[in-house]
Amino acid sequence: MPRSRLLEILGLIREAGDSTGGTTRLCEVCAEVVELTGAGIMLMSGDIPRGSVCSSDAVSTLIEDLQYTLGQGPCVEAYEQDRPVYEPDLRADGAARWATFTPPVVEAGVGAVFGFPLQVGTVRLGALNLYRDRPGPLTDAQHADALILAGVAARSVLAMQAKAPPGAIGPELEEGADLRFVVHQASGMVAAQIEVSVAEALIRLRAHAFANDRRLADVAADVVARRLRIE
Repeated sequence: MPRSRLLEILGLIREAGDSTGGTTRLCEVCAEVVELTGAGIMLMSGDIPRGSVCSSDAVSTLIEDLQYTLGQGPCVEAYEQDRPVYEPDLRADGAARWATFTPPVVEAGVGAVFGFPLQVGTVRLGALNLYRDRPGPLTDAQHADALILAGVAARSVLAMQAKAPPGAIGPELEEGADLRFVVHQASGMVAAQIEVSVAEALIRLRAHAFANDRRLADVAADVVARRLRIE
């Protein structure tokens, strides 16, 4: 990557860190640098979404929440395949590569989405999601900037977590990120109750949420509070 451009982007993020907004400002800068409508950063581990570090606007929040609930979308695919994922026209006939994710985001005004894996060395952390409110591919410059931002975002997440004691969440992540601990807890409970793996339990939770048109986090909260039992 061009060192001058990397330093320029680092300078923009450093300036943003001096203002208010915390992790949200990180996503806002990502959208501003690439000149797209919005951005979000999702953390994943073992092919399981762990939550959202930040999102730049309400639509980005919806994109993150749908990917988390459904287990599909640009961030999930970019992480799983360890490569950038492009969908420049979600509204085109035959473009519904994510059958349950695409309709609600198109309804929300999304025209194109792009996912870039977050990786430091061999360690994969999640993915950067970028969206545009109209269809269209990335330019070469936008693509190059997105790759730089994905690397910077990965290192930013590690830096935030480095401030935490062992076994704890970094203060910046704990304050600004939406790390769905209740879902992790519910997955463990369901796994123990019906004697399946945690990954299978998460699939059961997602299926229940989708079938009942509910957010995964809300279903998980009911399981933890023992208001709901997943058979």
